[in-house]
Amino acid sequence: MRTAAPARVTPRRALPDALAPASLSREQRRMVHMLASLLLDYPDAQWFERLPVFEAHAAALPASVGEPLGGLLHAARESGASALQKMYVTTFDLKRKCSLYLSYYATGDTRRRGTALVTFLDAYRAAGWEFDADELPDYLPAVLEFSARSQSDVADAVLAAHREGIEVLRAALESMDSPWAGVVRAVTLSLPKVDQRTRERVAALVNEGPPTETVGLSLPIPTYRPMGNSMPADTGLIGTGDRP
Repeated sequence: MRTAAPARVTPRRALPDALAPASLSREQRRMVHMLASLLLDYPDAQWFERLPVFEAHAAALPASVGEPLGGLLHAARESGASALQKMYVTTFDLKRKCSLYLSYYATGDTRRRGTALVTFLDAYRAAGWEFDADELPDYLPAVLEFSARSQSDVADAVLAAHREGIEVLRAALESMDSPWAGVVRAVTLSLPKVDQRTRERVAALVNEGPPTETVGLSLPIPTYRPMGNSMPADTGLIGTGDRP
């Protein structure tokens, strides 16, 4: 008599609803990306000192994106620095599906990761930027700052190429009821709606995680041609730093 197949230890997770893009001006979209860039960084003492600035800018945005961003700020005031810092490490440093490094979702810890990282560097250069930071070039806060400050179509292409990773991160954070879920939700609302094919790839990543092997995997890695090395003028957005 044939025995029944063992049940999955972990049930398959349903995807969160596809979000309709929020109606944002170009300046509002840039502000969402700049704020999200800062809010997704480690909440150190300087981060907490700037809470009033973050709150003021979030309040100035349309409620569809301002309220999700403000959720983290409220949680920060409620929990305090020590608790939020521990939560940050537990969330982003210890959970594979909560990585802030976009190429990780497509390549995992495989040899193709290096190629993906070079592609990010090429993207910055194609927009006239040089990446000079301690983080890897696929660090989501850095990519979002690049989008906010550069006003380049290249930044849009980078985000589009790694949309699956952003959606997997959103799904993971929302499933945990994480205070950072609203930040990534606001980013998602600032981007075009995903198509069905992208949602299917997201579903695979949500349930299986980043790959350990890349055999047969089609990686969303576009190519970019450098156009120059001049840094664009500072946009005057809050908290512009030296990441890209």
